[in-house]
Amino acid sequence: MRFFNFSERTILGIETSCDETAVAIVKNGTEVLISLIASSIAKHQQYGGVVPEIAARDQIKQIIPLIQQSLKQTNLKWDEIDAIAVTESPGLISSLLVGINTAQTLAWLKQKPLLKINHIYGHIYANWLEKKTLPQFPILILTVSGGHNELVLMKDFNSFELIGESLDDAAGEAFDKVAKMLDLGYPGGPVISKLAQKGNPEAYNFPQGLKQKDNFNFSFSGLKTAVLYTLRDIEEKITKQIKADIAASFQESVCESLSNKLIRAAEKLSVREIHLAGGVSANQLLRQKVADKIKSNPKLNQIKFRFPAKIKYCTDNAAMIAAAGFYLNCQNHEE
Repeated sequence: MRFFNFSERTILGIETSCDETAVAIVKNGTEVLISLIASSIAKHQQYGGVVPEIAARDQIKQIIPLIQQSLKQTNLKWDEIDAIAVTESPGLISSLLVGINTAQTLAWLKQKPLLKINHIYGHIYANWLEKKTLPQFPILILTVSGGHNELVLMKDFNSFELIGESLDDAAGEAFDKVAKMLDLGYPGGPVISKLAQKGNPEAYNFPQGLKQKDNFNFSFSGLKTAVLYTLRDIEEKITKQIKADIAASFQESVCESLSNKLIRAAEKLSVREIHLAGGVSANQLLRQKVADKIKSNPKLNQIKFRFPAKIKYCTDNAAMIAAAGFYLNCQNHEE
């Protein structure tokens, strides 16, 4: 790994951990010059989830044109790019290899530092994009997406401590599977949130896993099972309203579980900021619950609450990978 000084840097980011092919150019870890995403999600919807082979084949076709487009639209030449950051893990192996092999080849050809980035760290640094003031440490971060669900204490630019994680399914995966049960389509998060607006969140008393006060891990497998049994036991025809009520009650359970553990951990750890990151950080109910609980808590109501500046930075994107590359690979953060 090659390191560079904490000064002005322009980094090209590449993200191919799942079904998206994403390329971005970010200056100084926060200024997004361009962020491009080519998604193959339409090709996966008929299967109810991502098919790795289809995703990788599409990424092979898309990645070089996107890199060329990013340079052309920003009027940048390769000698103005200081480093290349790429998602190394976690993710679909076949998709990751497309991005890694492309980045390694370009780094060798153009003689640029290659910065290999953990995908979760990328989501964490999405909160630093397009922000006028940088966060203050220590920060408690709830990363919540389709494949990952963690509570992370961030003590410095490259100092992370895992506080809690999902012991089975991540929240985003639970959204996808419940959406499939309700025959709503894929991806599940947006469709359930939209349908939940028409439902009653108190219609069904769905469980919250691992509710012990000092347990900061998550579990959503029991919640999914409860939804499955509820649908099985409904004797009458499952109407649109019943689906809406189930969606609303399910979303309420997930967001209560996530926000409660986040707030309890923040109280215990005496942090200066609370962040949401990952695809489910776009959920408006989750954002509102966290904001309300911070405001009503005397111990926390002076804490800064952040989430990505734009919805597109919640889901997988390359701008967050470029930002992580900038902050994680500087020799001296005080310069």
